Amino acid sequence: MPAPLRRAALCLLAAQPFAAQAAPEAVTLEEISVAGEGRGNGSGGGASPNDKKFGVAAPPGAAALPIEQPVGQIVTAVGREAIANRPATSIGSVLLDSPGVTVRQGNGGRDVVISIRGNNARSTGVTRNMVVLEDGFPVTQADGASRFDLVDPRAYSRIDVFRGPQSALFGNYATGGALAFRTRTGREINGYEYGVDAGSFGYLSNYFTVGGVSGPFEVSLFASDVRGNGYQQHSSYDTQTVNLLASYTPTPDNRFTLKVINNEIDANIPSRASLDQYRLNPYQRGCDTALTAAPGCATFTLGGVAATAAQAGFRRNDRRTIVAARFEHDIDAQTTWRVQAGFDERNYNQPFFTSAGRGSLPSYSLLTDLTRRGDFLGLPAVGYVALSYSAVDVTASTFNLTPFGGARLGSLVALQDALQTNLGGRARLELELSPEWKAVTGLSVENSTINGRNRSFAPNGTETLPRAIADRRFLNVAPELALVYQPDPTWALRGRVATGYATPSYSSLFVTPLGAPGNNTGLKTQENLGFDLGGDWLPVEGLRLSLTGFYEFFRNEFVSQSPGAGLLNYTFNAPASEHRGIELAASYAFAPGWNGVLAYTFDDQVYTDYVEQLSVRRQLPPRPDFPDSPPEFENITRPFNRAGNRIPGVPDHQLLARVGYDVPAGPLAGLGGFAEVVAQGGYFADNSNLLKVPGYAIVNLNVHYSALLPEGYAKRIDLYGEVRNVLDTVYVASANPLANTLNRDTGLLNGRGSLASTVGSIYAGAPRTFVAGMKLSF
Repeated sequence: MPAPLRRAALCLLAAQPFAAQAAPEAVTLEEISVAGEGRGNGSGGGASPNDKKFGVAAPPGAAALPIEQPVGQIVTAVGREAIANRPATSIGSVLLDSPGVTVRQGNGGRDVVISIRGNNARSTGVTRNMVVLEDGFPVTQADGASRFDLVDPRAYSRIDVFRGPQSALFGNYATGGALAFRTRTGREINGYEYGVDAGSFGYLSNYFTVGGVSGPFEVSLFASDVRGNGYQQHSSYDTQTVNLLASYTPTPDNRFTLKVINNEIDANIPSRASLDQYRLNPYQRGCDTALTAAPGCATFTLGGVAATAAQAGFRRNDRRTIVAARFEHDIDAQTTWRVQAGFDERNYNQPFFTSAGRGSLPSYSLLTDLTRRGDFLGLPAVGYVALSYSAVDVTASTFNLTPFGGARLGSLVALQDALQTNLGGRARLELELSPEWKAVTGLSVENSTINGRNRSFAPNGTETLPRAIADRRFLNVAPELALVYQPDPTWALRGRVATGYATPSYSSLFVTPLGAPGNNTGLKTQENLGFDLGGDWLPVEGLRLSLTGFYEFFRNEFVSQSPGAGLLNYTFNAPASEHRGIELAASYAFAPGWNGVLAYTFDDQVYTDYVEQLSVRRQLPPRPDFPDSPPEFENITRPFNRAGNRIPGVPDHQLLARVGYDVPAGPLAGLGGFAEVVAQGGYFADNSNLLKVPGYAIVNLNVHYSALLPEGYAKRIDLYGEVRNVLDTVYVASANPLANTLNRDTGLLNGRGSLASTVGSIYAGAPRTFVAGMKLSF
């Protein structure tokens, strides 16, 4: 263990008394739950010590994980109400209930890319810059990658969104925040359920849930089969998910938890169009072949031949399997020790755009922690220390694609093998200074290593030298301080200073600025220092308001962009940048049965220190004295100062506004509906801020009905239907940031027109869509 971590852990443990004196429960002040699901004790939404804890039948007084009672954190709890009453086709539509969240359409099926405070908004494939947990087990692999193919919203009872730098609590990669998914427990289900959803574009979802408690055992099992034709040409998919949460409590002081997730997805991948093509043909229809393609069809050059997505057979076939277990032991009435281990295997086969990636990424994680309630300097306190280890062993290959259909592989381009490990520890102390004041201090120290190599190959199969070799070590430290003032149960003020860090992933080290496999091993750790100041207020009964202002200073921020059609995204460090904004959350039960929800984010992100070097190889005009001489070239490099420019991919405004009504009593009790608006501002696609992706606003309508059935076979029926994008608005759901380039003839910066015609950027959002469903509970 590093010396700073060892000293912090010893100090924190020494501060905790071992006398059997129970401390008063500290009030947890959380962000207002815009889904209307309080956690609380009536004082700002704090968690009760008797709340359910990850499906384990823990007795009253058992220590909760620190993420269950995050004093001073900026957290939104998205509750079951946001999931149960609608056909939630992907987790993205649910998470928009939280301010600070941006959702992008991913590559195939229900895949989405999620960002918190814009920290991952530039990605169009894998989610990074956040940590994702499910029932306390990591779903983010050791290289920082998270995907949401395996996430079926029907499986969850609550999702907590942690916003801002969170490395003191979650470690590596939590520069933007964290997501904590809670599976529905056996006691919540208490029986079994079957549901089916069907809708436009061949959408069909069948799902089954069973759960219950028997003596010391508690089990919940969820399984689903989801498929659809997709609203874009060549975007059909089918995916199967199994999610198990089981616990065994042999004694009140000992608890065992088992977690298993398995997901397989087989999806056709449509083309990403240029902005010009999107305006002509947003859904890429009539694009069977390049020769017969309708106007606006995106094509890619494969083996010297132009081909469309359908013609070449772009697709994904991925599998994800997670098996994890946890043991908890109450040492005494105030102290709980835990140890958990997990195995996470991600296999992918992704032949789309101009290359095919294949890989196996087995990942391992270990965590042991100690939580204790007691006194520190005579004040009620909760102390927490943890040690963690994770590793991912990567074997990956890249092939060229051919235009002959069936995603047929061409020549080998690259082979990668790498091992990434993370070893670190965290310590946290929550201190009740007085009935009104609470303070939090935390520290994370982590050592990460990446050892690997990339071997590139010429079309004839011979290896090109030199190889790209990575042998990197990163030592990161992240402190955190928070202060909460709550003189009255109806309002509170909070301030927080926190840091985050994210080491480069192995994959980013091996993609060059040309968008090809190669050497990019000089990347540095991304770090940010964030200041949050906000308040929570319950001015009248039924109205909950939360306002947070944030200002974050980034150093060596990871920025990814595409160098051209079908090429791999490459990553670079921007030396300094700033993220600043406002987050507003509100819910208001303004009349019997009526409820309003608002989640709004303003996010302004700018470079403050970044000079980008652009290069081009320009052919010189023939020499008059030697007209028949071979052509001559010169390399031109020009610097461009990006200070003051907006960072690409981040919308300045994000809004969800919903008004709903549920009949509170009488023969129509259980009938309800809502109307919502989802709006997003425009954002720039390039570092020069020449090309702006337009914003949008769409309207969704929902109706639902829930009723207990007369005594018999089934206990309850739930019916729901939804019309999404009622006005059939054409909008951009995902845009890959584009690299600026120099003109090959003049050596000058290419303008907006060149960017607007660059293929490989845009997916359109779904047109008007109808989805309806039914669930029976037994």
